[in-house]
Amino acid sequence: MSRTSAARKTLPLFTHAQAAELKPELREVIEYRKSGLSLNHVVGCPLDCGYCVRHLFDNFAMKTPRALMSDEDAVTALTTHRYFQPGRTPLQLFNRATDPMLPGVKPHTLHVLSLLDAKGLTNHVLVITRWRVTPDDCAALNSFRHIKLTVLVTHSGITDERIEPVDSSIAAASLRTLHAHADNYRTILYWRPLVPGLNDTDAHLERARELSRCAHATVFTGLFYRRQIADYYTAHGLPTPYEDTARRKILPAQAEQRVLAAFHQPRDAAAPYGALFRKTSCAVAYAHGEADYNGHYGIRELCDICPATQTDRCATAHRHPDMTEVNRQARQLGATAPAELTERAIIVEGLDEPPRYYLQHTHGYQVHDRAKPHHPHRHGRADIGWPTEEEGP
Repeated sequence: MSRTSAARKTLPLFTHAQAAELKPELREVIEYRKSGLSLNHVVGCPLDCGYCVRHLFDNFAMKTPRALMSDEDAVTALTTHRYFQPGRTPLQLFNRATDPMLPGVKPHTLHVLSLLDAKGLTNHVLVITRWRVTPDDCAALNSFRHIKLTVLVTHSGITDERIEPVDSSIAAASLRTLHAHADNYRTILYWRPLVPGLNDTDAHLERARELSRCAHATVFTGLFYRRQIADYYTAHGLPTPYEDTARRKILPAQAEQRVLAAFHQPRDAAAPYGALFRKTSCAVAYAHGEADYNGHYGIRELCDICPATQTDRCATAHRHPDMTEVNRQARQLGATAPAELTERAIIVEGLDEPPRYYLQHTHGYQVHDRAKPHHPHRHGRADIGWPTEEEGP
């Protein structure tokens, strides 16, 4: 009997009546996000991070995890999804409505991973946690032979318990444990959310630099600050980080420059910032010795901090897609105009995020919405805290 199946305990299922009370988006257990198809058939989390995306689904008050379906049914739904491509589509587990390493959720996480691995799939699979990971967990994670597994450990260093009640030392300990036992998986320091004035002091930056030595790569990113999250901050008297909300994550230019200055190693010409990345997929790909599967190489300013070895990998793999095929697929997906190819990205019209991400992962090339342009040097982030075009980059 495998480690993942021995004495496995399962969460109770939602009743039909309970499930009917959830927002329709929560009942849809598969969502296509930038980092891949996300499987979320477990809902509920007690960790209470004030900035959690659970606010967007009106389920922040649900503290006890429950399942919408069995793991077997969930994996079947995932691998038969219209956008799933074996060996190509990156996957994520439980990154929307719970933490995958909570005691009650962990057996489901390991079981889903074992089901995917048993199918012989070689897709990237991302697991994001801020909770406790033990050496026994690492042994289970090392047991998978086919999937390309990455465990990303969320660490912010935020000490205001009203915003983040979970002590960041838990994540730090998990990161060290994961890195020390890594064999068939990789682990990444997921340094987020960075908020100026909250967790960007010199001490915070030095702490992150120290922790980065216990990871195969480090990603830094900002705060996802939507209206629902802002409303929660206001209702609970929390310090408001920004005057405005935004569709994209907020990380002001000055905050990024402080991070880069803290990590800069000018004597290391081949990797002057170490294994530090702006994009999750870049870090995941680097950790596995592959080119970025999201095709970020076309956005050249993203690569100015990457290790030379990774830039070379991505340059070798970078190809202009066959636009005849791109346009055929885009039309089938609902595009309202012919796609345009630039050196940076494929520009489409009339496509929501899921079909754009499908095209992006199919062709390994960035796909952008003409109506929501990506401004140079902002790295796909919100405009807040960045100079206007008149002010320059």
